[in-house]
Amino acid sequence: MNLLKTMRGLVAASLAALALMGVQSATAQDSERYGEQKVVYHINGNGGEDDKAYRGALRNAQNHINAVGVDNIELKVVLHGNGVGLLQNAMSNEQLQMDVTNLRAQNVVFVVCNNTLTGRDINYETDLFEVFSDHIVPSGVAELSYLQGQGYTYVKP
Repeated sequence: MNLLKTMRGLVAASLAALALMGVQSATAQDSERYGEQKVVYHINGNGGEDDKAYRGALRNAQNHINAVGVDNIELKVVLHGNGVGLLQNAMSNEQLQMDVTNLRAQNVVFVVCNNTLTGRDINYETDLFEVFSDHIVPSGVAELSYLQGQGYTYVKP
């Protein structure tokens, strides 16, 4: 009976190792296919019920990183208009906080439009989740154009 348990364990471990190698191989193939990328994600809409739209956009960014490889991508998220609500809602939505924190840990930069902050009387220090002065840009739409001029690919999730 012990021999049978040992053999089952070895088979399970072998299958798990093969599956992992397949995932690693697919990831390596993906990053070779896509090469290095500079990308800007544009978020200016409402999050909707349970912040589903915001979470979907952040999931798109994570999927993008997964496909290209964290070492092969420079990704920025520009928030303006209603998109600033993503970081407002993250103040109380733990899932949004985790999504944002996870992306930041992968060097994703979130930038926020000062025009929106001023026009809506939003204090980035108290009203937005972990935003600092170097995350504020004068104009969200101008930043999008600037980044595209710097070689960033525009994505509107």
